[in-house]
Amino acid sequence: MDIRRLDLNLLLLLDELYREQNLSAAARRLGMSQPMASASLRRLREYFEDQLFLSTGRGMRPTPFTVSIAASVSGVLERIKHEILAKPAFQPRQSDRLFTISTSDIGALIFVPPILRRLGEDAPNTDLRCVSLPHQQLEQALEQGSVDLAVGYFPDLQGEQVKTQALFEHNFTCIVRRNHPSIGDTLSLEQFLAADHLVVNQEGRSQEIFEQRLRELKLQRRVHLEVPHFMSVPQLIASTNMVATVPLSLGVWFASEQIKMLTPPIEVEKFELKLHWHRQMEDDPAVSWFRNAVFEELCNLDPTFAMSPDYADRKENANP
Repeated sequence: MDIRRLDLNLLLLLDELYREQNLSAAARRLGMSQPMASASLRRLREYFEDQLFLSTGRGMRPTPFTVSIAASVSGVLERIKHEILAKPAFQPRQSDRLFTISTSDIGALIFVPPILRRLGEDAPNTDLRCVSLPHQQLEQALEQGSVDLAVGYFPDLQGEQVKTQALFEHNFTCIVRRNHPSIGDTLSLEQFLAADHLVVNQEGRSQEIFEQRLRELKLQRRVHLEVPHFMSVPQLIASTNMVATVPLSLGVWFASEQIKMLTPPIEVEKFELKLHWHRQMEDDPAVSWFRNAVFEELCNLDPTFAMSPDYADRKENANP
């Protein structure tokens, strides 16, 4: 017998007909018409070279050959259904998977703590890895599965196969050292333009929005220092008279006895932070669970932390 001539649907009919021993009933359960079921039974008989079922006054009685293969046919169909066709459910508490996100150094500070907390509660044996990739490499990494999610502000990640989910809108704040010699409780536009500025130079960074707004208003500031990462900002601000404009949530983290937050002297459009993943990985059970878990944690994350006691403490320290 040539297995290439055997249609899986024929085995489904054989299995159902063995259970029902009535061709009309088997056809109804399979959603087949009576003529189609009859034609399929003829093909089965030709393939196995056996009558398979004999018509009787009470229905269709299986032949000895059919009885001998019925259990095997049923077993094969069950294995196909449960081992091949069914997507394996992700069991977070039993998983030891390593999840990977691409985010900025800001994201590592703001996003990672709630993500780790969620993994600790629901998937305690899983681990998390953070990377920071340029957008040219990031889309390929998402497609290949070496990165599960990109979290944050990625304006250049716009490929047709990349899917996104909005988390929240965010804004900016200015930070200066608390005992700044010329800037007090408020920051005027004149003071802002006269000051030396510290700027973080990162590709695809949210600060480009702020700088674009300055260009629109035809305002020019003196960039006294550029650095590649945000983590150096608080020490530099606390020990100099420079001004830095940073995402608001980062300003909250940086605010301390040495650093205070001030409202920027110009109106700037808020920017949106998002989740990004590749369409190819959308139905992967583990990635799907992780994506939903991250969304649930971060979509409820007030970026200013204004609803949390922690923010109240930080805000009190941030302003005189």
